[in-house]
Amino acid sequence: MSYNTESIRNIALAGHAGSGKTTLFEALLHAGGVIQSQGSVERGTTQSDTDAQEKARGHSIDSCIAGIDRGGCHINLIDTAGYDDFRGGTLSAFAAVETVMVVVNAVNGIEHGTRRMMEHARTRGLARVLVVNKIDFEGAHLGALVEALREEFGPECLPVNLPAQGGKRVLDCFFHTEGTTDFSSLATAHQRILDQVVEINEATMGAYLDQGEAALSREQLHDAFEQCLREGHLVPICFASSRSGAGVTELLDIADRLLPNPAEGNPPPFRNGEDEAITVNADPAQHVIADVFKIVNDPFVGKLGIFRVWQGTVRRDAQLLVDDGRKPFRVGHLLRPNAKNHVEIEQAVPGDIAAVAKVEEIHYDAVLHDAHEEDRIHLAPMRFPQPMFGLALEPKHKGQEQKLANALARLAEEDPCLRMEHHKELNETVLRGLSELHLKVTLERMRERYGVEVVTHPPRIAYRETIATKAEGHHRHKKQTGGAGQFGEVFLRVEPLDRGAGFEFVDAVKGGVIPGTFLPAIEKGVRQAMERGAVAGYPLQDLRVTVYDGKYHPVDSKEVAFVSAGKKAFLDAVGKARPIVLEPIVDVEVAIPESDVGDVTGGLAGKRARILGTDSRRGGELLIKAQAPLAELTDYPTELKAMTGGRGRYSLDLSHYEPVPAPVQKQLSEAWRPKLEED
Repeated sequence: MSYNTESIRNIALAGHAGSGKTTLFEALLHAGGVIQSQGSVERGTTQSDTDAQEKARGHSIDSCIAGIDRGGCHINLIDTAGYDDFRGGTLSAFAAVETVMVVVNAVNGIEHGTRRMMEHARTRGLARVLVVNKIDFEGAHLGALVEALREEFGPECLPVNLPAQGGKRVLDCFFHTEGTTDFSSLATAHQRILDQVVEINEATMGAYLDQGEAALSREQLHDAFEQCLREGHLVPICFASSRSGAGVTELLDIADRLLPNPAEGNPPPFRNGEDEAITVNADPAQHVIADVFKIVNDPFVGKLGIFRVWQGTVRRDAQLLVDDGRKPFRVGHLLRPNAKNHVEIEQAVPGDIAAVAKVEEIHYDAVLHDAHEEDRIHLAPMRFPQPMFGLALEPKHKGQEQKLANALARLAEEDPCLRMEHHKELNETVLRGLSELHLKVTLERMRERYGVEVVTHPPRIAYRETIATKAEGHHRHKKQTGGAGQFGEVFLRVEPLDRGAGFEFVDAVKGGVIPGTFLPAIEKGVRQAMERGAVAGYPLQDLRVTVYDGKYHPVDSKEVAFVSAGKKAFLDAVGKARPIVLEPIVDVEVAIPESDVGDVTGGLAGKRARILGTDSRRGGELLIKAQAPLAELTDYPTELKAMTGGRGRYSLDLSHYEPVPAPVQKQLSEAWRPKLEED
């Protein structure tokens, strides 16, 4: 089927785990004629959960894309994971869509994942739709849930359809006023949403006030509705049952008639090399600009880069560039991701989602383009949670070190919330992720896909070092070995910066006492010392180094001499600047039964945690918000499970770094001293 930008709808299904996103994804594909019958999560037969780990665990881990063609409208639908542990792929999908449908479990109501996904979509400027799923399940109180949604997310949350006959049917209340529903009056709901929509612009409001609803055409209502979504003035509430199919066809109708197409959505946050906002144009005749939002290492087609086209038309056999690369690649096979299958296509227009295979230089968030003028364009990065949990790895079988490195690199390509580190001093490879479960699934995938088994142990905590005051340092490096010697002398100053500011290197040398050609060597020496640490063997951060004086010799001065002089002058200054060790502090959110609050808060207090507040939820659940040192939480999953009988869950996000207590710094310094003396 051929289509243009105006007929495309890009939609992500997001929400809390267990809200029924994957089953709803199946129901939408079935209603759209893509599949003949719905698969089952329990039987492992869904279009979305095809990975062995997904089937074994009964929930999504990766996002899955499928296309639905109906009535001239092409819907790119993305099913995403609900568990916080795998939200890297969920947030990546937000970079490719105009609309996020946040799925809410009608029985459980508003959950932690509901709030998180609504906030992510809001900050990204995406249209939001609340889909209340499982409306025919026992225990669903839909009228109360609508009021709770409005209280939680604002009065702009209004139903566009309503359940009827005990959740067996769903009736439209945006265009219709007659019918009997399970709660509320269809006419009342119609009036509330109409009033909300028409007030978005003066022309629509004026026509409505002067002549009433009859003066407004469906096109005018669509335009006003779309503007409301774009500006956050309206969050539609829809009802559905993915089990029975009630409301599913109506969701497809809403996507077709009311949701924004790629030309109508908020402009994507593209920026240039100077970090200035720029506008891309959904024009098929312009230069190509596309953004890679997903990488898949497929065992059959190789590395697959899945991208969203923002401008221009990508054609098969076209020549494209990756970022600022100068060597183009040929689009030998242009594919449309479609659940379990990849379909060959001739072209992808603005707004479409497509893929290319076997292009090794492609990576997550790469910009594909066909003109060198676009070299420095990038999409404003998604704010991902910092991977804080870590495991130190080594291959179980000798001789597999390179195989392990390659497998980790492939897995990290696919998941923006996985990070691989190698600590030279300890010869330690560390894999970091969002949780214990995140890392466990990753290691199981590595064994299944790449045949690599590992032995794990806890890694060192990601401490950092910094300084507390200004100081000056000096070193003269002089070496004579019979022939040409080595000479370099450096005077420098160190001073602390605000937490999180990073590192600044300032050249304040006057009169040419150190030629400018040697300044990079001094900076290299400083950076080497910063990486190695000065107090306990952890990298230094949040400081400024100013080189202001020195000497050189016209014959003996060499780069290696100034590298050494810069390193030792820096260490001299840091030693006088009250060096301190910083530890990562994380934001902790713990959801527990209210009956366990005493044990859980007491346990957190014993871990140097600061309790920031608690929030009661529906169903007797309590959400505890706290901040705690990451070093104190290494065994927290097991402890929380024991305290709550397996009913508690938690999430961590990096908040900031702050100084460790004096006894901890002393302990870390003493542990590092033998290594320092050995060197």
